[in-house]
Amino acid sequence: MEREREREAAHLSRFIYNFRKRKNVSFLKPLYPLVHPFVLVETYEKGESVSRYIDDDDVLIGSDRTKQALAHMGTHALLKMLLVDNFVHANMHPRNILVRVAQGKPKEKGLFKSKPHVIFLDVGMTAELSGNDQDNLLEFFKVVVVRDGCTAAESTLKLSKKQTCPDPSAFIEEVEKSFTFWGTEEGDVVHPAECMHQLLEKVWRHKVNIDGNVCTVMVIMLVLEGWQQKLDPDYNVMKINSINCYSKFGWQNLWNTQLKDSWPHKQYS
Repeated sequence: MEREREREAAHLSRFIYNFRKRKNVSFLKPLYPLVHPFVLVETYEKGESVSRYIDDDDVLIGSDRTKQALAHMGTHALLKMLLVDNFVHANMHPRNILVRVAQGKPKEKGLFKSKPHVIFLDVGMTAELSGNDQDNLLEFFKVVVVRDGCTAAESTLKLSKKQTCPDPSAFIEEVEKSFTFWGTEEGDVVHPAECMHQLLEKVWRHKVNIDGNVCTVMVIMLVLEGWQQKLDPDYNVMKINSINCYSKFGWQNLWNTQLKDSWPHKQYS
């Protein structure tokens, strides 16, 4: 694609600026003037794919503490992109995330304190949402987690400016029936992310439109949920994302009052 590399270099510069105060998160740096519409030269960063920590239970450096830190760091990075910057890395799968673990000063009994550092790669694809899209998407996440079927279906129908679902009533009825089951004692064991997966299957079956950037953010959230469950099974990204999300201002307030102060570098640096 014409000027694709120049665009990716601009994305990198923007992410670098947005995360300039975060010690444990970084991006590759474009090396100007070695940037051309078809060529991009970037810095080389040492690290291992986060997949190694996800898939290999025998990795010695992948201690439970390090894995938990990585799960939290991924969530906090995405929430910052979504809530504070409105500029989201749209290709955040494990192959595009490197981990560098430095060894701190020796602690008692010869143990070292791990210091995970995350490097994001391949930022050619990004997403930005309008204010209305942010509000609708955040409302969607909230009602999925609290399992309000009718409102979840109605929120889903609002995720496109040109909704052409042939039978909205049938879609709402089917979603509400599923959520009624999920609200029972038997259905309560179903994870919110699985509820969202099943809801998206109904979206496809009922031909419900979801605008491109909104759909991108939803998919990123599911990808993140998947690998973070393997890193820290007790960490519920969907539940975190449901807190105080009545509007984008509520999310920004959540970031400023809670998430910003618990950014992992305060614990692991």
